[in-house]
Amino acid sequence: MAKKRDVKKRIALPPDIDRIISRYPEQAYALLRHSFQKSSYNGLPVAESLSVYGKRKLRVIDLFSGAGGFTLGLCQTGRFEPVFANDFNAYAAKTYNANFGDHCLHGDINDLLANDSFKFPDAEVVIGGPPCQGFSPLNKQREGDPRKQLWRTFMEVVGRVNPVAFVMENVPELLSSAEFVDIKALAESMGYFVNADILNAADYGVPQRRKRAIILASRTGLLLHPNPTHCNPQKSPTLFQNGLLPWETVTRAIEDLPAPVGTDLRIDQVPPPLDLHFGRTPTKQSLSRYRCVPEGGNRFDLQRKRPDLTPMCWIRKKSGGTDLFGRLWGDRPAFTIRTEFFKPEKGRYLHPQQHRPITHREAARLQSFPDSFKFTGTKIEIAKQIGNAVPPLLGKRVAEVLLEHL
Repeated sequence: MAKKRDVKKRIALPPDIDRIISRYPEQAYALLRHSFQKSSYNGLPVAESLSVYGKRKLRVIDLFSGAGGFTLGLCQTGRFEPVFANDFNAYAAKTYNANFGDHCLHGDINDLLANDSFKFPDAEVVIGGPPCQGFSPLNKQREGDPRKQLWRTFMEVVGRVNPVAFVMENVPELLSSAEFVDIKALAESMGYFVNADILNAADYGVPQRRKRAIILASRTGLLLHPNPTHCNPQKSPTLFQNGLLPWETVTRAIEDLPAPVGTDLRIDQVPPPLDLHFGRTPTKQSLSRYRCVPEGGNRFDLQRKRPDLTPMCWIRKKSGGTDLFGRLWGDRPAFTIRTEFFKPEKGRYLHPQQHRPITHREAARLQSFPDSFKFTGTKIEIAKQIGNAVPPLLGKRVAEVLLEHL
C-alpha cells in the first residue's frame, strides 16, 4: 500500500500580517524568529497556555462603549464574547448592536445602577472609557466637571459584576490627576492589582499617533501592558533587529481609495469602502487656502504665502496651534483623529496630496476600523463615533495580554 504523503497546508494569516510579510519578507522572517524565541507564557507555548483556561470564550461587558471599537479589538482575537454594553448616545448604541448583537442598552448607566430589578450579566472582563472631556487639556479650568466622576460609575459596575479583570481607557491626563489616585486605591481595596501606563496607538500598528491612558487591573496578579510591535523608524533605524516593524503610515492606510464622490453618506447604496468615502463643497477661498499648505505644513504656511486669506485670529496667535489647518504626511502616521476630522481648521486633517480634508472612510481606516464595520447614523454622528473610538487594533493588543494573563 502506498504511503500517504503529509500535505502541509498554508496557514491563513490575518490581512495586516500578510501585508507586512509581503512588503518586508526578510525583516518579517527576522521578526518571526525573534517572536518565537519569546512566545511562551509561564513556560508553556502561548497556544497551550490559552487552552488551560478552556475553549469557551471570555465574556465581556463594555461600558461607555461608543460604536464598539474596544469590543471589536477583543473580538478580533476570536476568544472574547460581548454580553452587555451601554452608551448614552443612541446612534452609537445602534452602531454597536449592528455589529455585535442586540445587547447594547442606550441610556444613562446610572439609571441602570439605580434600578433594583436590573442585574448585569456575568462576565470575566469589564472594559470601558468613561467620558474623558473632564480630564482633557482643553478643559483644564473645569475643575468641577461632573464627567470626571464617571469613573465611579464604572467601578460600581465592576463591584457588582466582580470580573477577573477590567480595563479602563482614557486621556493621558487622567494618570496625573487626583482621580487616578482614588481609582487605584479603590481597585486595590477590591482585590485588584493595578498597572497603568500611556500607550501610543502607533506603536501597535495603528496608522495614527494617538496616546491613551490604559489602566489594567486583575485579581490574579499584575497585568503587564502589551509590548510594542512597531516603532518610529526615524528614531530607531535598527528597529527590525529588535523585532519591531516601522510605524504604519497614512499612505499605506488609504492609498487604494479613489477620489471621493458626492457629499453625503451612501450606506446601502454602494458597498464599503465607498459608502463612507464622500467629500465636501469647499468655497473658492477654502480651495485657495488648501493649495497654500504643503505636505506636513500648517496655518503658518498659509499666513506666509497668502496673509490676505489668513483669518485675523490666526495672525494674532503667534505661537501654538501648529496642527491647525495642517496637512498630513503621507509617510507617517496621522495625528489624533478627533470627532471633527472633516474640518481642517480643527487640526491636521488635510489629505497628504489632494486639496481636501480626509473623508469618513479615511478617518475610520486611520483608526484601524475594517471596511466591513457597519456605522449607522448621520454624517455628524458617525464622525463622533469614529473620533471617540478606541482604535480596534490597540484594543486587540490589549486583548492579547488579557488572554495570556488569564
